[in-house]
Amino acid sequence: MSSGVWRFSEWIAPIPASARLSLGEGNTPLIRSRRLGPLVGLKNLFFKLELTNPSGSYKDRFACAAIADMIAHGKTKCIATSSGNTGASLAAYCALAGIRCEIAIVEGAPEGKLKQMLAYGATLYRVQGFGVDSQLSQRVVECLKSLSAQPEAQMQISAFAYSPVGMSGVKSISYELAEQTTEIDRHAWDHVFCMAGGGGLTLAVARGFEDLYQRNLVNIRPRIECVQPQGNDTMASALRSGSQTATAVYCTTKISGLQVPQIIDGNEVIAACREVGGTGHLVDDDFIMQVQKRLAREEGLFAEPAGSTAVAGALKAAQEGRLDPAANIVCLMTGSAFKDPLALEAMVQNDAAPMITLADLERRVAEQR
Repeated sequence: MSSGVWRFSEWIAPIPASARLSLGEGNTPLIRSRRLGPLVGLKNLFFKLELTNPSGSYKDRFACAAIADMIAHGKTKCIATSSGNTGASLAAYCALAGIRCEIAIVEGAPEGKLKQMLAYGATLYRVQGFGVDSQLSQRVVECLKSLSAQPEAQMQISAFAYSPVGMSGVKSISYELAEQTTEIDRHAWDHVFCMAGGGGLTLAVARGFEDLYQRNLVNIRPRIECVQPQGNDTMASALRSGSQTATAVYCTTKISGLQVPQIIDGNEVIAACREVGGTGHLVDDDFIMQVQKRLAREEGLFAEPAGSTAVAGALKAAQEGRLDPAANIVCLMTGSAFKDPLALEAMVQNDAAPMITLADLERRVAEQR
């Protein structure tokens, strides 16, 4: 790879320069694990900090490309679905572009994400059962398709099945990771761990590396590892068992952002991961929450539960002896902990910041002399 910084706008689907817009998305940091990796025997575990994007998640890459495409085609109304991060990103870029934004929200979306969307001026409605029941969730999508049939409207869902131009922006994660191999011990990634709800992120990363491979910009494609919570196992077990198809489920996970019970990009994810030797990983909600807390307290990284899920998958795989201790491994940390206040409250529920007087503080100083 040549050295330098990827220009995000050069790597999304072709969009006229006059339609492009930016809030400073992309070019996110890559850092080496100082404690969690070595504790499970991984010498080269890295974190890609997508939580540093402008609205706090990797979905800004999607929204940047999706809304630019709408501008290019003269659209003035965005119809979308979201469990939180997609909606926040779309609302932010719609505000920048002067586009109306209407979002159907999954039943269990955190209040913090809803308030972020509302702050950007989006119109929201939560749909009972959306994000839980696969058939109902698909019917919601069909309703939104009808709403977006208006000439001025366009539907945006962060999946290749619905918004391939928007998802071209997410492929830029792979381009940046390829450039960032100068920061690791060898010249290629062995594994990229991605969290998955509907599978769009995992598929985008796989296709991004495929783009680079076909253009002879990388010699080796990494194994793309698909990590899901046990309560939304649409594709991880299928990958592990050798099945070719994803399965719709009744979603029971409480991990916001990964509550996608229907098959969206699942079949394509299975094919893409299997082609490069990747597999599926399941982690339970409690373990994800434990990893979220450990990332904060042992690595100084402030991720929401969904943003901690890829790390949970890598740690579990290492504990089970499924990873070469010397492999170059990167986990995508996809969203900030500020986005999920209830999960954040649970993480610090046994801690407090008591009010004390100056006399109390002076007494503390005296006791330490």
